[in-house]
This record gives sequence, structure tokens and C-alpha cells, in this order.
Amino acid sequence: MIRHVVLWQLAEQADGHDWGENARRIKQALEALRGRIPGLLEIEVGIGLFEEPNAAHVCLNSLFKDEAALAAYHDHPLHLAVKPLVTACRISRQVIDYRT
Repeated sequence: MIRHVVLWQLAEQADGHDWGENARRIKQALEALRGRIPGLLEIEVGIGLFEEPNAAHVCLNSLFKDEAALAAYHDHPLHLAVKPLVTACRISRQVIDYRT
């Protein structure tokens, strides 16, 4: 299995909303993918509790059946539909993928 974790820092204001509202919008959009993409076994999105200079605002923690499922997720139309929202709101992104 492959664990896929992404951390985003969001802009203070973007897409007509403050970072907190955008974090909630991103969480809702990503968690709506649950059960809708083959090979995506788990998905959880957390919103950071504290605003610190180096802290991430949003964390995506997901689990995939295998590397092929992760690759398919990246190109899946439902995932691609969420990307513009995240891209419009983020100022930085970090990712790690690892075997479990």
C-alpha cells in the first residue's frame, strides 16, 4: 500500500474567502472523493489548529492500494476537478509518498 500525504499552506485571502473558509472548502471537496476513486482506500483531511509562520493549514492523508492506484488518482477526473480550488488557495505544497 502507498501512503500519500500532502501539506498545504494557504494564502490569507484567496478565491474570495479567508484561509479558514478555504481550508473547509478544500476539506469538503477532497473528502467527497471517498469511495469514488478505485484504489483509494482511505482519505482524511485535517485543518491545522494554530496559525504559525511555518505551519501547514491543510493536511491530506490518504492510502492507496498500490502505486498504480496512486498514479490513476492523479489523473482521475474527480481529482482533477478539485485541483483548481487547491491551486487558487495555496501558497506552498509539500508531499510525501511512501510504502506502508
